[in-house]
Amino acid sequence: MAAAAPAAAASSDAATATAEPEAGDEDSREVRVLQSLRGKICEAKNLLPYLGPNKMRDCFCTINLDQEEVYRTQVVEKSLSPFFSEEFYFEIPRTFQYLSFYVYDKNVLQRDLRIGKVAIKKEDLCNHSGRETWFSLQPIDSNSEVQGKVHLELKLNELITENGTVCQQLVVHVKACHGLPLINGQSCDPYATVSLVGPSRNDQKKTKVKKKTSNPQFNEIFYFEVTRSSSYTRKSQFQVEEEDIEKLEIRIDLWNNGNLVQDVFLGEIKVPVNVLRNDASHQAWYLLQPRDNGNKSSKTDDLGSLRLNICYTEDYVLPSEYYGPLKTLLLKSPDVQPISASSAYILGEICRDKNDAVLPLVRLLLHHDKLVPFATAVAELDLKDTQDANTIFRGNSLATRCLDEMMKIVGRHYLKVTLKPILDEICESSKSCEIDPIKLKEGDNVENNKENLRYYVDKLFSTIVKSSMSCPTVMCDIFYSLRQMATQRFPNDPHVQYSAVSSFVFLRFFAVAVVSPHTFHLRPHHPDPQTVRTLTLISKTIQTLGSWGSLSKSKFLDEISSTETKVSSGTSEPVHLKEGEMYKRAQGRTRIGKKNFKKRWFCLTSRELTYHKQPGSKDAIYTIPVKNILAVEKLEESSFNKKNMFQVIHTEKPLYVQANNCVEANEWIDVLCRVSRCNQNRLSSYHPSAYLNGNWLCCLETSENALGCKPCTAGVPADIQIDIDEDRETERIYSLFTLSLLKLQKMEEACGTIAVYQGPQKEPDDYSKFVIEDSVTTFKTIQQIKSVVEKLDEPHEKYRKKRSSSAKYGSKENPIIGKTF
Repeated sequence: MAAAAPAAAASSDAATATAEPEAGDEDSREVRVLQSLRGKICEAKNLLPYLGPNKMRDCFCTINLDQEEVYRTQVVEKSLSPFFSEEFYFEIPRTFQYLSFYVYDKNVLQRDLRIGKVAIKKEDLCNHSGRETWFSLQPIDSNSEVQGKVHLELKLNELITENGTVCQQLVVHVKACHGLPLINGQSCDPYATVSLVGPSRNDQKKTKVKKKTSNPQFNEIFYFEVTRSSSYTRKSQFQVEEEDIEKLEIRIDLWNNGNLVQDVFLGEIKVPVNVLRNDASHQAWYLLQPRDNGNKSSKTDDLGSLRLNICYTEDYVLPSEYYGPLKTLLLKSPDVQPISASSAYILGEICRDKNDAVLPLVRLLLHHDKLVPFATAVAELDLKDTQDANTIFRGNSLATRCLDEMMKIVGRHYLKVTLKPILDEICESSKSCEIDPIKLKEGDNVENNKENLRYYVDKLFSTIVKSSMSCPTVMCDIFYSLRQMATQRFPNDPHVQYSAVSSFVFLRFFAVAVVSPHTFHLRPHHPDPQTVRTLTLISKTIQTLGSWGSLSKSKFLDEISSTETKVSSGTSEPVHLKEGEMYKRAQGRTRIGKKNFKKRWFCLTSRELTYHKQPGSKDAIYTIPVKNILAVEKLEESSFNKKNMFQVIHTEKPLYVQANNCVEANEWIDVLCRVSRCNQNRLSSYHPSAYLNGNWLCCLETSENALGCKPCTAGVPADIQIDIDEDRETERIYSLFTLSLLKLQKMEEACGTIAVYQGPQKEPDDYSKFVIEDSVTTFKTIQQIKSVVEKLDEPHEKYRKKRSSSAKYGSKENPIIGKTF
């Protein structure tokens, strides 16, 4: 099973997917290449119906990196236009060729049926960034579902036969493959066929089968007679005839050995022999390709379509010292007068989508305790344009978006302890709350439904108004500022101080979390239609109650908008960080086999890592206190012939765990490293392989207590908080400024126009689209932004050049695509 939404979100703000540096490159060793993907699987339409009376399908959608599934939506039953509405965000920890979305038909008794797919090349993802797009589903042909690469070496030798004639011999060395796909969730049993193909010949040979590996090392050499030429003369070197060179090619086909079932095609490469025209040998990595003659349907439009919103980013995060000037400029923003002339505000003005700016900006300001003064200042700017107290903070401005993002980040635990138990009860029960006579189903009793709705609303609202002690301090501080500003803006309205706070905490926080629990990571998936309707009714009622001036609510609003120190209960509840299903190897056993790996439900809090037999079980089978974790590292695939494994090294035996995919493994390693990064006695070295049959597989040391043979990975920088990587956020802001330079230039020109011309505007000008209160100060800030961006351009360009020059075409990092060299 692939990672669910909360699993992806538990460390969604973290950034640990670091590319391997090039050997000998001091600068690139310090550069982190980080990829992330966020977006939404919206809906499908016009899916191919079943043949027969029951035309409906039970559909779900997956996200795949090449062929590895990394995310799965819920199943939408009985629909040919399923509405998924599932948001996703995760760091991408490895290289990939295609990002693919598969639509499946769920089958209980047999394998799920793949209806169609949307496959987007990595280099084309930027063309779809930030906007919803309908994609036609393409047919799925098993011959086109390939991934991985092959390392190949070709040589031409001259041979003299017994009768004195000369023939040309082609030597084909199949060295290795890397990144072959999983077959039914397990590493494959690959072998290769090697063929010399021409107009009238097809000589084929075959490698041995390599068991249970996605990275087989073949190291097998094959010999083919290329030409039968004239007699050999020592006076001139033998040249292969031109027409023979042009007509011959080497074809490597990769297969998974099916034993009792049909072998599965894994991909092929074709290399023309004429690559040896000028060289005695040729060695390169090649990307596996689909078959040219793969079955392709001519009716691709008949499969339906899928609506997606995709935003892929790739950031080159430099060492911290490079970001000093930009961070200083951004962190000065709360003190700039007016706030509209600050670099942070200008970023929001020039970005095509304000959300792109808000995400990194809020995280950076939170990290440095600058969010409260900045949010207060931009909210005050909003208030200047608010004429009616009843519409206070109802818009979609930079201020409201910043506060929305802040509440998502710091309020996650608050929502979990307040709403999750009740939301679980609602989503897992089948009680109807429908009160609209038009929408009532046959047999529904409207009075019973009203009672169900009243029960849920009372329970939720009562829990909310008693939850002030759990409200995060940052939220309380901002609510206090909003309350004071609203009172000053509308001094004659005694209720405005409460509506200013309730417009956020009820309308934009609790009510939104109730209607979309999956967005706030309170539920793994978008609920089914009936539950969505129930949650919508509850959410609307909560909004209405939140806007009334009841005594209990006002007391609650007083408490969460107060700067007074909260009275501690004396016990600090552990913070829930991540949970999910994985496989763990039995502790203390030496036998290798599938039965040694058990499926367990893992749960990590700020205090301990536990695993249970079932989700929600209160009795842990095994517990590791966080303070006892000494290191968390990847485990080499060769240890158990399983992918996506990692080890939690603690004061007892190492815990070996297999995640469901590379994204999930990366997230668990990341969050475990972060929560234990300050532990005493952390290890400086570790064993990258397991201890089996009396020795470590990596270094062959026989003592189980032998010191590690490899340095521990550096992990996260010491100054990074659990959820925020300030260098990564600053790099994202630099990228946004770079992408928006044209708008920044227009804003700069607008400042100059305003400074020169002070008369009335007769027609809308370019600068009327920007908020420019002080053209002189704004112009100065823009100059500073351009200056720091230009300085950051230099190391980025230097790194790009080194990266492109070091990754030679045909290397493992930059393999050859297609049949041409």
